[in-house]
Amino acid sequence: METLNTSFGEGFILVGFSDWPQLEPILFIYIALFYSLTLFGNTTIIILSRLDPRLHTPMYFFLCHLSFLDLCYTTSTVPQLLINLSGLDRTISYGGCVAQLFIYLSLAGTECVLLVVMAFDRYAAVCRPLHYTTIMNPLLCHSLAIAAWVGGLMNSLIQTSLMMAMPLCGLHYLNHFFCEMLVLQKLACEDTGGTEAKMFVARVIIIVIPAALILGSYAHIAQAVLRIKSMAGRRKAFGTCGSHLFVVCLFYGSGMYTYLQPLGSYSESKGKFVALFYTVIIPMLNPLIYTLRNKDVKGALWKVLGRGRSSG
Repeated sequence: METLNTSFGEGFILVGFSDWPQLEPILFIYIALFYSLTLFGNTTIIILSRLDPRLHTPMYFFLCHLSFLDLCYTTSTVPQLLINLSGLDRTISYGGCVAQLFIYLSLAGTECVLLVVMAFDRYAAVCRPLHYTTIMNPLLCHSLAIAAWVGGLMNSLIQTSLMMAMPLCGLHYLNHFFCEMLVLQKLACEDTGGTEAKMFVARVIIIVIPAALILGSYAHIAQAVLRIKSMAGRRKAFGTCGSHLFVVCLFYGSGMYTYLQPLGSYSESKGKFVALFYTVIIPMLNPLIYTLRNKDVKGALWKVLGRGRSSG
């Protein structure tokens, strides 16, 4: 069988959802709508956080990074998916596929680490309120944000390098809507058990360890909240942390389901729909989850809108 990755001129055909042609027009409409909402919601959070002095806090600093991350994350796959669903072009070059894999893994890894940083911020706010501003000083905030981006980049470098070292054979069809790592692994020509094991360990490090750290943070937060005597204080503490915990459950739940199962049991058909969840739905929901019950963001939005009306 022909080895693909010895010839960089060879590309792939992304099957996408062509197995369900009657579903493609419906998916196109909904995904285009969700993508538009993602762009609008996350851009709004970034702009508001820059314009309103009340949002110049560590929590919104990290939320800005998450919003920018989600903009890049969803843009790395969704525009190509929309082109695929329209039937205009289902192909991707080998170089384009490797680039997409690297960018996607880098952004996903960064989000894994960034959610840990945000959990630490909530821990400091609830468990160490008197020392919060001292602990979460600007230098530490910037250092933690850089660490999240570097961590995601390093994880992607390792996994993409291991993936590129695998000889790929067979048909040039990828049964997915983007260059998903697990689908590419299934094209391996020979026994790559050693490489697959290394990649699995890398996935465990970037998914399981951050999830465990977040759970540890929230265990301490729960203990601190239960010690608060006033119901109003408890409600406020749960309100500030509940949105972040909900995002964590959505993101890590779908990630663990996809990437921590054995390669042999991975279903490409189911995998495509789960991938829609974490590449389209979650980036759209994040702005809503973080701002729906947030008085500061609502106040900043009305302030900006009011300023726009008065100037008009």
